[in-house]
Amino acid sequence: MKRLLVTLVIFLLMVSGCSNTASTKSEKTSEGSKKLQIVTTFYPMYYFAKKVAGNSANVELLIPNGVEPHDWEPTAKDMEKIQDADVFIYNSQYFELWTEKVLKSINDSKLKVVEASSGIKLMNALESEEGEDHAASKDPHVWLSPVLAQQEVNTIAKALEQADPKNKDQFQKNAEAFNAELANLDHLYKETIDKAKKKEFVTQHAAFGYLAKQYGLTQIPIAGLSPDVEPTLGKLTELTEMTKKKNTKVIYFEEMTSSKVAKTLANEIGAKTGVLNPLEGLTKKEQEQGLNYLDVMKNNLESLKLSILD
Repeated sequence: MKRLLVTLVIFLLMVSGCSNTASTKSEKTSEGSKKLQIVTTFYPMYYFAKKVAGNSANVELLIPNGVEPHDWEPTAKDMEKIQDADVFIYNSQYFELWTEKVLKSINDSKLKVVEASSGIKLMNALESEEGEDHAASKDPHVWLSPVLAQQEVNTIAKALEQADPKNKDQFQKNAEAFNAELANLDHLYKETIDKAKKKEFVTQHAAFGYLAKQYGLTQIPIAGLSPDVEPTLGKLTELTEMTKKKNTKVIYFEEMTSSKVAKTLANEIGAKTGVLNPLEGLTKKEQEQGLNYLDVMKNNLESLKLSILD
């Protein structure tokens, strides 16, 4: 009986030891397969990174949807998020103007910084904001061209592959699948705009230059690259005369910024108003509807039809 009890105790100790070993091994495995932590600036960068990363990384959005990103500045908490990330993705030094200063203050050689527009030749900014020096200013709105968006996706995918080589194949596969969707979007734009009777459209601010250039359209902006800068009286008078002569039917505004000037111009020339979303963030309504980048770009095309197919 005593021998049986001793045997039982030894058996229980062995089981306990095996259990602890398995538990420790599991923790190590879990730690070893820790997901890549990615911080992105505003919505298009977040969406592109999510499509490439899939379930192989955690992607966080820094600038909340519904917040106008042009004048947004990071808080100390936001800087901590960047510091703690493995990868930080932004669009351009000409859009997220605060990045250079923030990145200089972060002392972390392990942080992989990705400027998604790197390698894309940026257009010069339009000289439409009174009193501002545009000599060194570039238009950063490349994500609104489905073709240039594919280049940004490739840049992001390459960076993630370098940061997490074990998931390289998955990142490549995800990027290829998403780029196929962007190629379909490009085809849809081409097919529609090829039928255009007019080639010009009037926008609230100069966000659609790359989209216009890609498909042979002309963007006529009320304001320059910043939507918050209102045109001078002289500029508005010039636009009024021009749009009357061109018999402009639609003036486009954005839902995340004031539409006052766009609606004033529309009333002055007897035009309708429509929405063109520069996708600097999703509106509350778009979020509630579950829309994404591709959906909004298709909505923009439908809205453009009011100007170019009429």
